[in-house]
Amino acid sequence: MSYNEKLIVFDLDYTLWPLHVDECATPFSTNQQNRAVMDNFGRVCYLYSDTLKILSFLKKKNYTIAIASRAENICGSYQLLQLFGIADYFRYKEIYPGSKVQHFTVLRAKSNVDYKDIIFFDNDGRNIRDVQKLGVNCVLLTEEISFKFILSILNPKKKK
Repeated sequence: MSYNEKLIVFDLDYTLWPLHVDECATPFSTNQQNRAVMDNFGRVCYLYSDTLKILSFLKKKNYTIAIASRAENICGSYQLLQLFGIADYFRYKEIYPGSKVQHFTVLRAKSNVDYKDIIFFDNDGRNIRDVQKLGVNCVLLTEEISFKFILSILNPKKKK
């Protein structure tokens, strides 16, 4: 698999963090003692262990990064991005209920990047199937996202 990616798009829930924001009690807050992010019931929320490393690497390599999330809790999603300190990594944020096709139609218009030059990471097969029909390069995540996995996708070794 080899891509000429100009835009890298991530889903949020179970892609960058191991939770479903629509199932959390908002608003979120940060515990001042241990800096943990918690929902309104006191449950700790966190990013996957390599998320920040991945986003930092992509930014350092000058990739354009975006979000496409079908979350109904739009405010909660934006709040988590801020509390986790990752909101500024994303040039485009399409976070609202509905079809991922709609998200990608807007992303394509905003970024002026052709679908064939976009790569999308998501854990939901429905979203992958819908977006693939547009010509977007899609990667189904079947386990926690990792830096090693991202590198293997962006820089595949050529077979001899």
